[in-house]
Amino acid sequence: MQRLTEQLVSWISEQVTEAKAHGVVVGMSGGIDSSVASVLCKLSSPNNTLGLLMPCYSNQTDAHHAQAVAAKFQIPTRPISLDSALDTFRCLLSSDGFDPATRKAADANLKPRLRMTALYYFANRLHYLVVGCSNKCELEVGYCTKYGDAGVDILPLGNLVKSQVRLLAQHLGIPQEIVDKPPSAGLWEGQTDEQEMGLTYDQLDLYCSGRPVDDKVRIKIEEIIAINAHKRVTPLYHHSEPVSRCQIANSRQVSSAFRFRRCA
Repeated sequence: MQRLTEQLVSWISEQVTEAKAHGVVVGMSGGIDSSVASVLCKLSSPNNTLGLLMPCYSNQTDAHHAQAVAAKFQIPTRPISLDSALDTFRCLLSSDGFDPATRKAADANLKPRLRMTALYYFANRLHYLVVGCSNKCELEVGYCTKYGDAGVDILPLGNLVKSQVRLLAQHLGIPQEIVDKPPSAGLWEGQTDEQEMGLTYDQLDLYCSGRPVDDKVRIKIEEIIAINAHKRVTPLYHHSEPVSRCQIANSRQVSSAFRFRRCA
């Protein structure tokens, strides 16, 4: 884990240097992934890391966990409450006249999209890179919000499955209650990643590591991957000759930076 830590810290530094940026900004949610990513950022850019605390009708326990990590590792933070911004958007969009059944996911995805906007505001002000917190399991199945938590510049944890992130968290000294709590994107009250996906991270770890999984689990994972394929490619554009979406997706090299988590 020490060697992995050093590799990731060095990689973050290289990305900042190559981009001619001055540092990194990261959203601190109080979850294990964001906590690990934040500590790696601090180790990489000790004097040029900013953590944004962006509660949006969030669980108070998560907020306390984010503050605890920031305090323990001396990560400078900026609190940005997005409650009123979310209220404004909900009010503006409430009378759209569309099918009410589609509202839950659209409404929930406002939260990560507002957070992305705040992150890039500070990235622009400080000339920092936006660091994402998604892990390999989430990226492989497209468990992300498009232009929300998927809207980032670099993904230090993008090649680590969840079990590796847990081991890394313990090595870094992330508080154990954060390591042990059920992963959640905080989209709504009581929401958890595993319940929403209908899969456990243990199952995803096996699949993403190329190890055998139950056929029913494999089929379900591959169905989700197919549904979320649009999140793993850059936007389509017109070609002089008709080309199908699948042909374009299969013919181009897809960067891991575009392989992203969740509803839409």
